[in-house]
Amino acid sequence: MQQNELTLFLADKADDMKAQNITTIDVQGKSSVTDYMVICTGTSKRHVNSIAEHVASEVKKAGMEPIGIDGEAEGEWVVVDMGSSMLHVMQDEQRALYQLEKLWG
Repeated sequence: MQQNELTLFLADKADDMKAQNITTIDVQGKSSVTDYMVICTGTSKRHVNSIAEHVASEVKKAGMEPIGIDGEAEGEWVVVDMGSSMLHVMQDEQRALYQLEKLWG
């Protein structure tokens, strides 16, 4: 899967689970960790975890494997790391506090 396709795939699968305010940020040359970030909001701990689990499951069905998934125990900010793209699923409070769009945009 091409890089742009992977980023769109992550956003689309998050949208399947009614993620809110889905944003994609190109961080090539700004971050040594990843090239693209997909950021979205979940309405509760359960919703955040459900979005991340669904996306990870769909990624596996597409023949890929996440490098890692972190934050599931807390359910406030879960990251699905696909290497060149990362999905950040956050509750409103964490998204407002960390303002990733301003930091990396």
